Formats: sequence, structure tokens, C-alpha cells
Amino acid sequence: MTVVNTSPNQRWEHPVNTGTMQQRLDPRAEWAQMLRDVWRRQRDFFYVENLHAVDWDAVWEQYSSLLPYVSSRGDLLFVMGEMIAELNVGHAYISGGDFEDEPSLNIGLLGADFSWDEDAKAYRIDRILRGAPWDFDGRGPLAMPGLQVNEGDYLLSINQLELARDLDPWLAAAGLAGQIVTLEVAKDPADPDSVRTLVTRLIGNDSALRFREWIEHNRQYVERASGGRIGYIYVPNTGVDGQNELFRQFYGQIGREALIIDERWNGGGQLPHRFVELLNRPVQMYWARRDGKDWATPSDGHNGPKAMLINGLAGSGGDAFPYLFRRAGLGQLIGTRTWGGLVGITSVPGLIDGGSTAVPTFGVYSTNGHWMIEGHGVDPDIEVLDDPGLMMEGGDPQLDAAIQHLLQELERNPVVHPERPAPPDRSGFGIDPAHR
Repeated sequence: MTVVNTSPNQRWEHPVNTGTMQQRLDPRAEWAQMLRDVWRRQRDFFYVENLHAVDWDAVWEQYSSLLPYVSSRGDLLFVMGEMIAELNVGHAYISGGDFEDEPSLNIGLLGADFSWDEDAKAYRIDRILRGAPWDFDGRGPLAMPGLQVNEGDYLLSINQLELARDLDPWLAAAGLAGQIVTLEVAKDPADPDSVRTLVTRLIGNDSALRFREWIEHNRQYVERASGGRIGYIYVPNTGVDGQNELFRQFYGQIGREALIIDERWNGGGQLPHRFVELLNRPVQMYWARRDGKDWATPSDGHNGPKAMLINGLAGSGGDAFPYLFRRAGLGQLIGTRTWGGLVGITSVPGLIDGGSTAVPTFGVYSTNGHWMIEGHGVDPDIEVLDDPGLMMEGGDPQLDAAIQHLLQELERNPVVHPERPAPPDRSGFGIDPAHR
């Protein structure tokens, strides 16, 4: 911002110093304005003009009457959310705003699970998070080459701070995320000769490591349970991450006879028609050569049976993915009905304090002219509950059901490739037999 006169060819030479500027706000007036703005955004941009037949003026009267009782930005957020919930639609979100920053302290993590061993009076390393050998992004601070730390070892100290029952590894690593630290590790805490000092860098979040290990655990489980016949692919969303994961895992599993596509907890993103195109590439022709195996075109297609795992926490693009999977005839949907939120959102003007509201601006209907998926989801072909009790103990009934289904499919409808024909006889090809 600068001050210039209105004559031509002015230069940006004297910017205004805004560093000392102050503004007096009346929070209640600002809250009233923002509630009205949220109401207007839905009124003006909602994908159908009738707002799902909701009396939107009456909604304003009902919720604006709560403004005198709003005493914080958090209260306002709650009222906003309840107000737009009257539309009974997914993707109607409220976020951000002028909240006070709360002090926080990062925690350094080692990418491992620990438990206190009362006999040894030390923290035992129960599990070191690792992805597959090829997952460079699945290597945590204790899984780096050369460290030679094993599950069953004991962690004694971090930066020479000795661990104890009331001083666990997370407390000792408070404020150390991203920093290089020294660790004391021992096979036997009672044996000083087994103590080793290591150097590694702590991380602030180990969710990516747990993600990689979970995928690799499932892949190995499916491989063992199917005798190597079935591959496993997990697709976390239908955005950039999901597309990368599908490609990353698909080409490593393309040689399996059948595939499980797991889209449970799919967080959505874009419409995943590209995903289905990758999974739906039928064989067009075969190629033979004198040495080696024959191959098909397209070479990056998979033509065996497939199944998709779905659940109620897969939505948006996670609703569209199974719908398109079924529509393409790729296989059965196994699990529970998806979330049911497929009225999409685009950007609308933000709120005065930096907050935002999402307005569902485009809804989906079928090729035969019926609204679909929104508010219901996509139903499974084979319903299997993801029993949390079983899953907490390491089981996965939906995954087991998919393995059994595909093994049966492989017996009923095995992939059969044509035999290579006999070598052609083209001797005298193109010569009239009468002139031979």
C-alpha cells in the first residue's frame, strides 16, 4: 500500500508503514456479519436454487436469535455449523477464523512403539516402523541403514537424559522434533557391555511411517493367504496422493492373478475416472518372439478378477471410485456402504476474519436422470462389517472376505490366455498355385 496522486506515471516509492496500525473491532458485530455471510454464501451459490426445499429465511431467524449468547469465536463456529447442517448435504464445511494461538511444544518421535518392562526397569522397543524394502519414505529414525537397532532392544536415554517410568521417551524428546540426538540402546539394560550410543534425527510425525507399514503388512498378508495369487493396493484418496499411490502400487502388483483395491477411509479429492481407466485396460492383442515369453498389449493392463473394499468413512471421490468401479464391471464391492457425499465444492469468498465456508456447488445425477449417491452412498455387493473389536486385535474381516471371494473367482473364471498359434507357413506366399 502506498500513497500517490492521480497523475500519470506514478511510482511506488513511499509505501505506507502498516506495522504500527491498529484497528478496533467489535467482536459481536463481526460475528453477526460473518454468520450472515455464511447464510448468504449458501443462499447464493448452493447447487440447486431451492436449497433442498429448506425454508432458508426461517433458518436465519432461528440461528441469528442465538447471536446474543455467542461469547467466543468457538461458539460462533458451532452456530455456523449447525445452521448449514439444516441443508442436509455433505461438503458443507466451516473452518479457520480468528482464534487465539495456543502454545504448543513439538514431540520428537523415533518411529517405534515402546512399553515399560518392569523387570528390566527400562523401555523395550516393541516395534520399529518399517515399510517395504523399496519404501524409502517408510524408514524411520530407528530403521536407517547402519543403526542396527532391533525390536526387543531397550532404549535407555535420549541426549543423555536417562529414561524412567515417569520419564518416558516422548517426554524426554519434547521439543526435539527435527533435531539430531544421541540415543543409548542396549540388548540387556543390566549388561553395560551391551550398551551402544547411536545418533539419529527425530521426526515430528510418524503417521507416514505407520501408513507405509500398514500397506506392506496387508500386502504380505494377502500374498500369504492367497499363495501369491492375489495382489493388494491401497488408495487413500482421489487426489494427487491417491493417484500416486495407485500407480506406485499397481505396477508392482500387476503380475498377480487377481487384485484387491482397498479404498476404505478414502478421503476424496477429484473425480477418479483416471483411476478406473488404469484398472480397466482389456487385452487388445498378443506378441510373440523366438526367445522369451509372449506379452499382451496393453502391457500395463491387468485382466484378472478384482474386488474393492469400501466402508462408511470413504466419501466424495471415495464414493465416486466404487461407483465407477462397479459401472465398469471391474468386480464386486465388499464392506459397508460409503459416506454419501458427492455434491462437490468450489471456492467462494472467505469470511472477514480469515475463516471460510464451503458451499456445495455441483451435484451428481445418473445417465437415466436421477439424483444419486448424495445422502446415501454406494452400497456393497457383499456386506461385511469392519468389526473394530477384531481389527484392534489385528484382524480384518473385510480383507479376509475379499481374499476368499477372489480365490473363488479365480476358480470359477480363471484368466485364460490363448495358446500361441503354430508358426505361419508362407512359402510361395502370393504365387498363383498354377504357376508354381
